[in-house]
Amino acid sequence: MGNAAPLVHTAVAIAAVVVLILKFGVNPALALVLGAVYLGIACGLDPAHTLEVVNRGFGDLMAKVGLLIVLGTLLSALGAIDKLMALLLRRLGPKLLPYSFAVLMGTVLQFIFTDVLLMVTAPLARTLGPRIGRYGVARMAAAMALGLEVGVALSVPGIGTLALAGLLHVPLGIMLLYGFPLAAVTIVLTLLLFSALARHGFWDPERDERPAAADRSGAVRRHTAGNRPGTPVKGALARVGGAAMWQPANPPPLALSLSPLLIALLMMATGAVAQAAEWRSPLVTFLGHPVAGLLTGLICACLIARRRLPEGAVGEVFGESYRASGQVLVLRGVGGSLAAVVGAVGLGGIIEDSVGQDPWAPLALVWALAAVLHIAIGSVITAAITAAGVLAPVAPELDVQPVLVALAAGAGSLFAIHATSNTFWLLQSLLGQTPRGALKTVTVTVSAASLIALGLIHVLSLVV
Repeated sequence: MGNAAPLVHTAVAIAAVVVLILKFGVNPALALVLGAVYLGIACGLDPAHTLEVVNRGFGDLMAKVGLLIVLGTLLSALGAIDKLMALLLRRLGPKLLPYSFAVLMGTVLQFIFTDVLLMVTAPLARTLGPRIGRYGVARMAAAMALGLEVGVALSVPGIGTLALAGLLHVPLGIMLLYGFPLAAVTIVLTLLLFSALARHGFWDPERDERPAAADRSGAVRRHTAGNRPGTPVKGALARVGGAAMWQPANPPPLALSLSPLLIALLMMATGAVAQAAEWRSPLVTFLGHPVAGLLTGLICACLIARRRLPEGAVGEVFGESYRASGQVLVLRGVGGSLAAVVGAVGLGGIIEDSVGQDPWAPLALVWALAAVLHIAIGSVITAAITAAGVLAPVAPELDVQPVLVALAAGAGSLFAIHATSNTFWLLQSLLGQTPRGALKTVTVTVSAASLIALGLIHVLSLVV
């Protein structure tokens, strides 16, 4: 088969991964490892060398991601999200509320686990929908879907974006500078499009909405814990959507709650700007490193939490955050294994020769691969990591920034979110939609965001 052999075997490996996940219920991480092992052996690597490459590719399990996950969980436990939403409601009128709500969820609030963020904000969105005018329910539902999904795949606090940055060796500061505004602009443009379509007959309240009903699936179940008898109650442990969150009895002011995250993001952004401007200073290099910024933010958050949460709560938050994020960290490592094998069998060179110097070709390729994988598997993160893993070995050699390849993979993984996604059904049930309505606010709307993001990424590729 000549040069076609790596391409054929890669297609077989990806198809086998999909079948293993869908047909046999194999864990996505294990399926990706098996696919990587098959690809190496089928392309002529001896078994021992294949396993060595897989092990080397697994490598770093993203200390940066782990620090950010713990930081986000700790800040959510301090009540930052409730205060942010209250401020949003006070400052903005009904006309701008869906846009600000969606952008906030898709950027700053992505440091909170997706399931927890959905469960906490859905009741608020459900209540506000009828109050913001015509098609308010539809607009808030679309805002929720866009904020949750676009943020996961394109914005730096999003767990999928962090995984892609690690896989393609993109500094988190650079990912922040590109992904944060891309996510915000994509959300606003898509929501403008959805609102225009709703006004022209796309949304039918009688068929797409269901009457309000008591829905306790997202209720917060609270019980006091960690407080010794005879001591002031500092907080309670709440279960939201199956995840544990500490709820402080006396939450700190919003500025204090968010200060650790803002410090971390500012330090990372400073490092990225210094790198782009070729400003070399040992102090700036140290302070701008993602680990330094995140570690500083985490230390600040721990100091605040120790004064506001019960004894032992910080340790429980650490354990809860790593339990909830373990699957993503393993998938990131496995994605590195797949990328290492792809590089070892020479597929990268074939791709480089095929796409030439056209920056649009690799972006379109990684977008299309991520889109197809998402349609088949139903997992945004798995689809993005697998697609990026194919192009990771050759990304530095292409005439396109690796950060754009990562964002293209994230954008493609948003295409056609449908009934295989747990988020689809949660949005449908919690926001008062029928399945027909959810297809419009989730599947059609987020797919439109996927295409809009791809167009914006192409424009970026022409100017950077």
